[in-house]
Amino acid sequence: MLTRPIPSSGEQIPVVGLGTWQAFDITSGGGDWTLAREALQAFADGGGKVVDSSPMYGRAEAAIGALAADLQLRPQLFLATKVWTRGREAGVRQMEDSRRLLQAPVIDLMQVHNLLDLEAHMPTLAAWKAEGRIRYVGATHYTESGYDALEAAMRRHRLDFIQINASAAEREAEARILPLARERGMAVLINRPFAGGDLFARLRRQPLPPWAAEIGAASWAQVLLKYVLADPAVTCAIPGTRNPRHVLDNLGAGSGALPDASMRRRILDAVAAA
Repeated sequence: MLTRPIPSSGEQIPVVGLGTWQAFDITSGGGDWTLAREALQAFADGGGKVVDSSPMYGRAEAAIGALAADLQLRPQLFLATKVWTRGREAGVRQMEDSRRLLQAPVIDLMQVHNLLDLEAHMPTLAAWKAEGRIRYVGATHYTESGYDALEAAMRRHRLDFIQINASAAEREAEARILPLARERGMAVLINRPFAGGDLFARLRRQPLPPWAAEIGAASWAQVLLKYVLADPAVTCAIPGTRNPRHVLDNLGAGSGALPDASMRRRILDAVAAA
C-alpha cells in the first residue's frame, strides 16, 4: 500500500482509508453488524488505517469503537472524527462523547465538520492537541459551495488536515483547494471520491477499458480512486462501505502505478462519455 506523509509531522498513512457515513450507522447484532465486522477486519488486514467518522453519522462512532475493540484493532487504526455543533461548551461535550463512543482516549484527528462554528471550536482543538487528547486538527466540507469559507480558514488557522470532496466528476478542488493545501503544508482527506455513487451509476454498464491495466486497475472503483490519488496534494481517499469485497477492491487502488496527466485525461473522457 502506498503511503504519504502528513506534512505537519512526517507521519506516513496509507492512501486509501474508510469512510463510515451511512455504512456504519448500525446497531450490534444481525447481518449488517457481521458484514461491518468483516469489512473492518478486511480493511486492517489489507493495510488500511484511516477510518473517518462524525457525530453526524448516527451510530457510526459507536459501531467503529465497538468493532475495533472486539477485533483488537485500535493501535493499528488512525481514527478521525469531527465536532459538529455550535458553541464551545457543546463542542467539548460532543468531543468527549466521541472519545467514549470510539473507545479512544486519544483521537488521532479531530475535524470541524463542514466548518460549523469553526472559530468557537478552534481554541478548544488547539488546547486538546497541546494536552495530547487529539493528535491532529482539521476542518472539512463536502461541496464547492463551502470552498470560499474553507480557503479562508486554511489561510487563517494552522490546520494539520483538511477534508474535501474531489472526484473525476467533481473537480473544482483541483484548481483552488489542493494547491493551497500544498502551499500551507496541510494533509488532505478526500470524501466523495465516487461523487456519492453517481459515477458508478454512469459507468456500471461500461466495460473496463484495456488501458486500465496500464495503471494496475482491475475495476472502475480502482480507476476512479487512482484518478484522485494521482494528485500529489491528496494524502488519503476515504470511500465509504461496509461490504468486505468493496473494501478490498478499494484498497487495491493503493498499489501499482498512478495515472499521469495523459491517463487522467483518458479517465475524464471515459466519465464524460458514459
